[in-house]
Amino acid sequence: MAEQLTFALPHRTARGREDFFVSPANALAVATIEGWAHWPQGKLVLVGPEGAGKTHLAHVWADLADARIVDAGDLAGADIPALARLRALAVEDADRLAGDRACEEALFHLHNLLLAEGGVLLLTARRAPRGWPLRLADLKSRVEGTATATLAPPDDALLGALLVKQFADRQLAIAPPLVSYLVGRMERSSAAARDIVAALDRRALATGRRINRTLAAELLDNRDAGARHMSSPRYRDSS
Repeated sequence: MAEQLTFALPHRTARGREDFFVSPANALAVATIEGWAHWPQGKLVLVGPEGAGKTHLAHVWADLADARIVDAGDLAGADIPALARLRALAVEDADRLAGDRACEEALFHLHNLLLAEGGVLLLTARRAPRGWPLRLADLKSRVEGTATATLAPPDDALLGALLVKQFADRQLAIAPPLVSYLVGRMERSSAAARDIVAALDRRALATGRRINRTLAAELLDNRDAGARHMSSPRYRDSS
C-alpha cells in the first residue's frame, strides 16, 4: 500500500480588529481597549486566562495607538530609555516576570519613564495585579494602582466564533454544524478551542480523512477516556 502523503498548509494567525469577535463575554474589554486615549494615568492591565485573546487585543491596540509589543521576559536586557521614547508600549505576560528581580526593576523604570513623558502602557496578564507575587514594593504599588479590563470565559457565541477563526487561520473549510457540535461538547475555554482545532488538523493530515463530526467525535471520545483514566484511583495510587 502506498504511503499516504500529507501537506500541512501554513498556519496564519489573524490579528486584525476585524478578526476579533465581540460578545458579551469580552465586549467591555474591547471597548476599553478601543478607548485607550482615556485610560486613567495612561495605563491598563488586560487580564484573562491563557488563550482568551489577550495577544490579539494587544495587537489591535498596537494598531490603534501605533504601539510596539514586547515580551515581559525580554525587559531585563532591553534598552529601557529607548522603549520609553516610543510613547506607546504593550508588555505581554507581565505577571510572569514576578520574582525575577532584573525584569521587575526594568518594568518599574519603564513604567516611570514612559508615563512621565505622557506615554501609554498596556500590560497583559493571566491574573489581576493583586495576584502577582512581585518582590519590588514600588512596582507592586504602581501595578496594583493600574486600571484593569478582564476577558471573561467565552460564552457559546464567542466559543463558536473562536473555533471558526482557528479553522480559518489553518485554511480549513468546515461545515457550520460541526462548530455547534464542538461547542456543545468541548471544555469552555479559548485555549481548548485552539487545541481541539490543532488536534483535528493533525489527525486529518495523518489519516487522510476530512474534518467532520465523526472525526471530531473520535477525538473527543478519546480525550474523555484519557481524562477518566488519569483521574482513576488506580492511576492516582501509582503516581
